[in-house]
Amino acid sequence: MEALHSLHSQDLQLDWLRSFVSVVDAGSLTAAAPQLHRSQSALSMQLKKLEAAVGRPLLTRDARHLALTATGRLLLPHARGLLEAHHAAQQALHGPAVLGRVVLGVPDDYAVAYLAPVLRAFAARHPQVELSLVCEQSTSLVPKLRRGEIDLALATRDRAGTGSLLFREPLVWVAAAAHQAWRREPLPLALYEPGSRARKLVTAALAAQRRLHRVVYHSPSLAGQIAAAESGLAVAVLTRCSVPAGLMVLDKRHGLPALPPLDVVVLRSRASAASEAAQAMHEQLLLTLGRADEP
Repeated sequence: MEALHSLHSQDLQLDWLRSFVSVVDAGSLTAAAPQLHRSQSALSMQLKKLEAAVGRPLLTRDARHLALTATGRLLLPHARGLLEAHHAAQQALHGPAVLGRVVLGVPDDYAVAYLAPVLRAFAARHPQVELSLVCEQSTSLVPKLRRGEIDLALATRDRAGTGSLLFREPLVWVAAAAHQAWRREPLPLALYEPGSRARKLVTAALAAQRRLHRVVYHSPSLAGQIAAAESGLAVAVLTRCSVPAGLMVLDKRHGLPALPPLDVVVLRSRASAASEAAQAMHEQLLLTLGRADEP
């Protein structure tokens, strides 16, 4: 009887495995908790129960870093396999697989920072859906969505009330420390393309400060913006998620005004209303990227 109890105490429950995989994919308990609709403390408890069942630590954690232990690396592919098998069983029992094709638009900076866990989870749940990505700025994606050329867009909100809010992304001033472009008058700027929400916020903030400025470079290309800043040509404004390690983030200590954040939303075309595949991707974006602390 005692041996049977010991065997059951080593069972790996699906909820524990789901918490483990989500934390690894998201990179932290803070990021994973909203995806699973749990508090950080509840998620931490799930991980402790899993580690107790395994008998060894799975993760090393501190305030800013999370890493897999050797046991965690061994368990991770098995955990993914069990979760995928469970999902396949649910689909077999409760309905046919989702089929079709989805065209998803996303700007480069959001794609690099946020898209990998969305795609990973979506592919596991809907392996028979064909996914096409269009990586362009929001100013290009929104017209394409309205014309029905893409089904969904992860984009910066261009006007109040559009789309479903996922989170708010800070805008930051950046420059190469060695060149100190922020000291020049008028302030040389590298900005996103005309018409972009970020550009409007930057010019409004500088006008309120009465800071003289001139645009020396503008482009929808994230790589071009970063190159302009790294060369010392200008001060650039980037989403915080896209700032490379070699650039310095500036603030009021450098004479620059605070910038409001961007609302990042998921938009869906009218043409995709009848698409189960588009609906599934819409739900996945909300589940993976939607933050419980946002209204």
